[in-house]
Amino acid sequence: MNAPSKDRQTILIVDDTPDNIMLLSRLLKDKYHTKVATNGTTALQIANATPGLDLILLDVMMPGVDGYETCRQLKADPKTADIPVIFLTAKSQVEDEAMGLTLGAVDYLTKPISPPILFARVATQLTLARARRQLQDQNENLERIVSERTAQLTLMQDATIMAMASMAETRDNETGNHIRRTQNYVRTLALRLQHHPRFAAELTDENILLLYKSAPLHDIGKVGIPDRILLKPGKLDRDEFEIMKLHAVYGRDTIMLVEKHLGGSNSFLMFARQIAHSHQEKWDGSGYPDNLVGEAIPLAARLMAVADVYDALITKRVYKPAFSHQEALDIMKKGRASHFDPDILDAFFDIEQRFAEIAAEFSDAEEDERAARAA
Repeated sequence: MNAPSKDRQTILIVDDTPDNIMLLSRLLKDKYHTKVATNGTTALQIANATPGLDLILLDVMMPGVDGYETCRQLKADPKTADIPVIFLTAKSQVEDEAMGLTLGAVDYLTKPISPPILFARVATQLTLARARRQLQDQNENLERIVSERTAQLTLMQDATIMAMASMAETRDNETGNHIRRTQNYVRTLALRLQHHPRFAAELTDENILLLYKSAPLHDIGKVGIPDRILLKPGKLDRDEFEIMKLHAVYGRDTIMLVEKHLGGSNSFLMFARQIAHSHQEKWDGSGYPDNLVGEAIPLAARLMAVADVYDALITKRVYKPAFSHQEALDIMKKGRASHFDPDILDAFFDIEQRFAEIAAEFSDAEEDERAARAA
């Protein structure tokens, strides 16, 4: 006996009558590879153990697990749910056929079997099954391509964002680690507040990720501030400070230009614009550029305010030394309900040690050391 061709489709014949199995096997063997089972239990075992099984011809009236129950179990199992089932039965009532189709069978043949009808029905269902599998393979391949290209685009976007943010920070004599610290502070703080009644609706997992990605753009407007002001080693005078305040407006306007170019905004750009424009606002309305009060300040900006102030306090700047973690906490505590949203500041104090860990993980000293090694 010749081995079945590899491109032949495989049919499982399930019937408790040997003569029926012999007849169906003889009719189908020249065109298809066949397997046989004499009861529902064995049929389920073969179906699970045969990858690529193309069709099942299933007798209804069998002792033990009958055809209906066998079909029900096949369709309930993800491994076998897509295998088309044709019922074979001596029952010819409409309700019997309806029962089989309701259970997920694709066709219903009555006994005695007519060979021409059997061949036609089997060929039709195998053609449909092959087409479904080809379409599924095409869809999976398309999803893979889309996923890969989306991942590449995301990497490019993230790299572009970091490059833009680094450009602004470099002009301010700050390091890229300031960007990494503040974005990690924002994410950590947002996660802490995620289930707070005031913030739960906005701080979804998706939005927290977008906040993390948009946070590096908070000072992008500094590219528009003259060096004589941005790099001044001492305290700014009144006129200089008014110019410095404009970095919040420049940041907003830069992101608005991107939105205009794209013909609209999205959640990422919205958060980036809110952070760049309003992270210097204060809870009591004494901030800038718009003297917003309380919840009129976007949540994204209120989170950034805590992150940015903490990092500014613990970091050495041209106009000040670095404060210790505890000194920074003492200073920030005085800003509760004046500079900072009280609930957000309370959450900050709940996890202040995590802020210290992030500061240590992305310290400027480590970056300076890496730069020295690279040189």
